Amino acid sequence: MTTTTISAEAEPADVTMPARPRRTSTWATFRALLLRDLTVLDKGLGEFLANTIIQPLMLAFVFTYVFPSIGQAVGGTEGAAKFSTLLVGGMVAQSVIFQGLFRVALPMGRELDITGELEDRVMAPSTVTTIALEKVAAGALQGLFAGLVVFPVAAFVPATPVFLSVNWPVLLTVTPLACTTSAALGLVVGSRFEPRSVPMLASFFALPLAFFGAIFYPWDALTPIPWLKALVLVNPLVYMSEGFRAALTVGVPHMPLLPIYGVLIGSTVLLTVIGTRSFRARVLS
Repeated sequence: MTTTTISAEAEPADVTMPARPRRTSTWATFRALLLRDLTVLDKGLGEFLANTIIQPLMLAFVFTYVFPSIGQAVGGTEGAAKFSTLLVGGMVAQSVIFQGLFRVALPMGRELDITGELEDRVMAPSTVTTIALEKVAAGALQGLFAGLVVFPVAAFVPATPVFLSVNWPVLLTVTPLACTTSAALGLVVGSRFEPRSVPMLASFFALPLAFFGAIFYPWDALTPIPWLKALVLVNPLVYMSEGFRAALTVGVPHMPLLPIYGVLIGSTVLLTVIGTRSFRARVLS
């Protein structure tokens, strides 16, 4: 009888692949979801630009072109240029917060109630928190793009001169804070309210945010109305408008930088935490 001996070298090798580190997997999922959202934005770029440009274009056209041209300039003939200049910071802030807020809250309501897309995303090899943070990042980038659209409008529409002087350190720090705060606010609204009520809430938020957000006037100009000056401090748009004025203008009064940075940083952290917890509870319920 012949005996066959199999050596250890002939044994099949272990082909089990090492598990991908969780941090690497989480980052890969985050990046893939973000690229997917940006691809969708690119395909709908025409609609995005139309929705983004209409508000600052109408504001600039009416207040800085029509009114001066018909002799009814805000601030009178001598103050028209000053008003046009201070309005730029408010228009940038308004574009950032509206796009950051609505571009997160409205699609989230649709994904939760109609398409069920978030259920598919939760199946991704990542955490629910990562998906929520990706929503904030995508909304912040869209807010950034919306803010950039304002500058061509401010350059070509006003009939009066616009005097801008960029403070780059302030601009490069206030901008990401404003964009992230806006997107985090959208995460809170989109995750804490019923999807069918989000469009109505968006409309409800729009007017108070705009008219009491220091878009058309510096916050310090409310000194003759002390109760209103204090009340509008709950509006994050006030700090964004004042921050962009500090970053883009010289000679226009604005809030001190310390409360601007303090509130924007605090709002970003607080709204992100609240929104992430609400998002987690919503998608896992």
